[in-house]
Amino acid sequence: MSSKARPTLIFFAIFTIVEIAMHLPYLQLPYHWDELGQFIPASLDIFQKGAWIPVSTLPNVHPPAVMAYLALAWKIFGYSIPATRVAMIVVASAGLLFSFLLAIRLSQKTVGAPAFAAVIFMMASPMFYTQSMMAQLDMPAMVLTALALLLFLENRFAWCAAACTVLVLVKETGISTPFVLAAWLWIYEKRRREALYFLAPAIALGAWLIALHHGTGHWLGNSEFAKYNVGDSLQPAHIAMTLERRIYFLFVSDGLWIGAIVLWIGSRVLRGRDWTIAFLVAGAQILLVSIFGGASLDRYSMPAFPVVFAAMAAAGSALPQSWRWTTQFAMTFALALGLFVNPPYPFSFENNLAMVDFVELQRQAAAYLEDHAPGKRIASAWPFVDAVGRPEAGYVHHPLKVTGRAEDFRLTSIADLDRSQIDVLVVFSRTWGLDGGTPNLMLLREYVRRNWGWNTPATPEQIRAGFGFVPVLKWTRRGQWIEIYLPER
Repeated sequence: MSSKARPTLIFFAIFTIVEIAMHLPYLQLPYHWDELGQFIPASLDIFQKGAWIPVSTLPNVHPPAVMAYLALAWKIFGYSIPATRVAMIVVASAGLLFSFLLAIRLSQKTVGAPAFAAVIFMMASPMFYTQSMMAQLDMPAMVLTALALLLFLENRFAWCAAACTVLVLVKETGISTPFVLAAWLWIYEKRRREALYFLAPAIALGAWLIALHHGTGHWLGNSEFAKYNVGDSLQPAHIAMTLERRIYFLFVSDGLWIGAIVLWIGSRVLRGRDWTIAFLVAGAQILLVSIFGGASLDRYSMPAFPVVFAAMAAAGSALPQSWRWTTQFAMTFALALGLFVNPPYPFSFENNLAMVDFVELQRQAAAYLEDHAPGKRIASAWPFVDAVGRPEAGYVHHPLKVTGRAEDFRLTSIADLDRSQIDVLVVFSRTWGLDGGTPNLMLLREYVRRNWGWNTPATPEQIRAGFGFVPVLKWTRRGQWIEIYLPER
């Protein structure tokens, strides 16, 4: 083993051990939201049926690399939720390693060991913490983006192109990275032959799209996905709102405003070829996921994390040592606090431990129905209908009988259900601060309705008057809730 490889493996082992230890309380946590509805079913299709295009869930444009990785992990260790969680944590640990090495490369002319601060920022980030254990695509995409950028800065162009090829097979929006790197080589460094290496990722992604089209008849897997993530998102107002959200998430939320101030003060140290390429890669990724993607989820920004955190840490070298340590400690503390404290505005539950509250409430209600209402016909909205219908998701031991699927909990959506086919109605909070949870900011309702498609859910009184069901049992957890309704006697 080379003298360079040994410390690298040591750091990877340390990161893996620390990450597993930090996530021990949640290794058996049932799957959440998109894990439940998309990525775990797609992974099981590969594992159980050898189907690379999903058959047990709606296929879409997402390439199958992460799902194949999970299928391989289950092949070796057997299918279980802890096996899934640990498999993703191992990938996240590689992301910490590559981000650490990238920060060393970028900040080699600065003082104060900023690479250590950069990796601490990432480990403290609520988004990185939750995504580290979740079977989703954006954390693995972050890992490969960091690796590809590191290899490029070290002039290992063939290996970089290989990393980019895997990247686009993890998530299609990763194509922005090889595009930027190829353009840099072609335009600025006149290295035309090396630039052509980066045709490989485009060819690989094109091959996947052709296979997807052949299997589904749609280039993006299904028409609904294409409409929501391309057609509906290509609106100037939507793009502007999404860019605003990306900027807020990366430079204001969870104490990152501290890093943004430091970044502004110390921007003079962030110059040169390496920093320019890094900022171009991160910026292109943010721009692409702001243009495409109807949901505008904050996790889509994760591929920019290694560059943003490295820049905030390196910029601190422009400050006096006492101020550098103070700002780094304050930002780390604020990031860690954000894991437990929900913001006073709507956000995705997966951004912090609110995801655990959501899952535990769904698990409580599912367990109650399995024990006390076996054979009853259940109606609810996604993801609860999938949670009680898929035992492999960790909520029930046997599938419950779902006879009604509402789009959401508006009164009109509930009224569309066939009451004669329903014995139990389950209603739950879906949007923080707007579905009856605290702080319930009324001023945000119209903004969120207009830009995020949120609509006012029916009240218990409206459900009783319009549907004939009354609430009989309710669980609450840190501002979220889930409620069971039965027919009025």
